[in-house]
Amino acid sequence: MKTAKQIFDLVGAALLLLVTSPVFLLAVLAVRASSPGPAIFSQTRVGRDGTLFRCHKLRTMYVGTPSLPSHETPVSAVTAVGEVLRKFKLDELPQFWNVLRGEMSLVGPRPCLPTQTEVIEYRRRLGVLSALPGITGLAQIRGIDMSSPVLLAETDAAYLKCASFWLDLRILFGTLYRG
Repeated sequence: MKTAKQIFDLVGAALLLLVTSPVFLLAVLAVRASSPGPAIFSQTRVGRDGTLFRCHKLRTMYVGTPSLPSHETPVSAVTAVGEVLRKFKLDELPQFWNVLRGEMSLVGPRPCLPTQTEVIEYRRRLGVLSALPGITGLAQIRGIDMSSPVLLAETDAAYLKCASFWLDLRILFGTLYRG
């Protein structure tokens, strides 16, 4: 039997995928027109219980850029279209497919790269890996990125301790209207 969060994720992701499909299509065309390579970028990330999965995003960097955490990626690797997609969080739109596949949630700890061992270890110690990763989370609306592994893991653990439907809605709206 599905939980209320799972139902919310599935219905929400399906509706958001439908509503954002015109924007998604324009973004795909812009990515393809601005630089050679595929519009969708898939990268191995750490999911629930430490299992690996392919996380999908709109490509914001030039093909051949090393697979590094965002805060370590050279600014010169990001395309002009990629800058806009990142600014408005449109690069995350393909992750609605990850939610529909049950690999992610709309709200939860952001999935990290398998090479981010410090983040993974802190999350494991605090029980954060027991949750599905999210498209957005409490750390994102608080402006905490993965460059601070301890603070990130502690914020993710704090979210899990008080997670609720209403908190998820606040985080979703905070993501949309941040800044």
